[in-house]
This record gives sequence, structure tokens and C-alpha cells, in this order.
Amino acid sequence: MSKSRSILVTGGAGFIGSHLVDRLLEQNDVTVLDNFSSGKMDFVAHHLNNPNFHLIKADLLDACALEKAFIGKDMVFHLAANPDVKLGAENTHVHLEQNVLATYNVLEAMRRTGVHRIAFTSTSTVYGEAKVVPTPEDYGPLMPISLYGASKLSCEALISSYCHTFDMQSWIFRFANIVGERGTHGVLVDFIRKLQQNPRELEILGSGEQRKSYLEVKDCVHAMVHCVENSRDETNIFNIGSLDALDVSGIADIVTRKMGLSGVKYRYTGGIDGRGWKGDVKVMLLSIEKIASIGWSPKLGSAGAIETAVDSLLRD
Repeated sequence: MSKSRSILVTGGAGFIGSHLVDRLLEQNDVTVLDNFSSGKMDFVAHHLNNPNFHLIKADLLDACALEKAFIGKDMVFHLAANPDVKLGAENTHVHLEQNVLATYNVLEAMRRTGVHRIAFTSTSTVYGEAKVVPTPEDYGPLMPISLYGASKLSCEALISSYCHTFDMQSWIFRFANIVGERGTHGVLVDFIRKLQQNPRELEILGSGEQRKSYLEVKDCVHAMVHCVENSRDETNIFNIGSLDALDVSGIADIVTRKMGLSGVKYRYTGGIDGRGWKGDVKVMLLSIEKIASIGWSPKLGSAGAIETAVDSLLRD
């Protein structure tokens, strides 16, 4: 950030959150609030002796603990959420509770304590099956096909309405697929785990032709901070992704090569109409012209992001 602030990061012990904390601590006082349901102490342990780092173990559904954590903060980066898109088809309540209600609690804590600035991590899945690819921020109507996407769109609406009603300012980031060091879920983690168990065969969900954009996590964090520093509207919405896309079979090729495996048989599940699961968007590529207009561009394309991420995950 351009000047020192007191910042709260929800979900700051998670994959993206911990990388954001690394970046924010270069110039700011940072408090991480995490219930460690998916976050890991290992991801933030290297900051425990930093006097500018503070850690609160609490749940966003605990309104009292949340309000106490917000006192004296200049801004919140709200990353805490349940990120498992597939889970919504099995548990219809999880994304309502952990995404929508949790975000409502964050906004209420902000309103009560006088915190006026929020940055929120949304998702490309709010666009659903977009008919315009690359998809710009003003595409509509937004019709998500997963409960996860619906929950994030609901959070966006809540944030926008709170900004207008209570004189707040927000930055909403619609992410492509973020990959990299400390990744805990997603296609790369899934492929590596499967190949470690059986290096001769790899199960690939869907047809393998699903084609999406991937961004390395450090690129992602740089983009988030850049947007906050360089955009000043009441509600600022930005796509964050790479300029290209990669299909799932191509990802499998990179993972098997990086693991030194040859002759691996790919077994496709076929899925529903070639999808990996109910709610899986088959084609996703975001337009990043808007964020480019304020001076940001990704250092890596989708293949480069995947390669860097696999190297990092194999070292862990």
C-alpha cells in the first residue's frame, strides 16, 4: 500500500490470504482473522515475531468477536469463504452460511466500528456461462450456474448496497483460477495427489476439454494491491486473470512432465455434458482490459502460472 495503514485480513492464513499478508506487511500493520478451517498456521508462522503482525483465531459467524477485531482498522481485505465450488451440489447451506452470512457480518462490523473500506475476493463464476469471451466486467445478465457463484454474486450485491447506504468504498475482484505455492485445493492439488497414489493412470473429471484462465498467486496479490492504490470509485469491480486459457488435458500434460512421469494413461469421467461436476463452467477467460488501463498486467500466462505452481507444490 502507498502509506502505512492498520489492515484486517479475513482468511489471512489461507492460500491467497497468506500471500496477501506477506505483501501488506511490507508497509502496514496487519491483523489476520481466521478460524483455521482451511487456513494453516504454517502459512503465517514466519510473521509471528513481527510486531506489525497480529493473529486472531475467530469465526466470521461470531459477530461479537468480529466487531472487536474491527475496532481501529482502516480497511479490511475480506478473503474468508468456502472456496469449494463442487460442494454446493452436496450441501446447499454451506455457501449461504460461510460466504453470504459471513460477508453480511463483516459489513455489519464495519458499519458499527466506522471502517469504510473493503476489498473483496469474488470469482469469475458470477458470470455463469458467458456468451462473450473474454468476458468484461459489464457483461450481463449475471447468471451463475453454481451455488458458489450465486453466493459470491450475493456478496457483491450486499457490498455495493452497503457502500451506497453507509458511505463505504469497495474493491471487488473477480478472479480467474488462482494457482501457486501453498495451494490447498483445485485441479493441480488433485492431479498431484492422484499421481502420487497411482503414477500410471490419472482420472480427469469431465472431458478434459474444459478451458480456463489461470493466474499465479503472486501476480494475483500484486493486482489486488494495485487496484486499491489506483482506483477511487465508490464500488470498483475488476477482473483479475491472465490473457489466455488452458484446457484440463494440457494441465495434466504439464503436471505429468514436471513429476517426471511418462506413459500416464488419462481416464476421463465424461461428467455432465463434458463438465467435471454440476456447476463447472466449461470455458472461462476474463477480459482484463479494465485493470490494464490502470497499469497492471500479469507476468505469467496460464501455462507459465501452472508450471510455476506445480514446481512450488512439489517442493512443499
